[in-house]
Amino acid sequence: MAAPRRGKAFLRRQQVLQLYRRILRAIREVPAEADRRYLRDWAREEFRRNKDATEEDAIRMMITQGNMQLQELQRALKLAKS
Repeated sequence: MAAPRRGKAFLRRQQVLQLYRRILRAIREVPAEADRRYLRDWAREEFRRNKDATEEDAIRMMITQGNMQLQELQRALKLAKS
């Protein structure tokens, strides 16, 4: 029974790392250096603060929330470019 849990944890970890990378890539597109630095520090702190989370529902909720924040950032960047 432990093997499926480890597999699920591995997949969840991959999802979190992928989200983290996508957020950092999006932040690189922010034109102002001060804003980039602020957002990068914010993202790092959020992920660091939640790194020990183990409850599956809470992790799923945080991933969903992170994806929504990423989409919001991408929309803002797209509007700024147009």
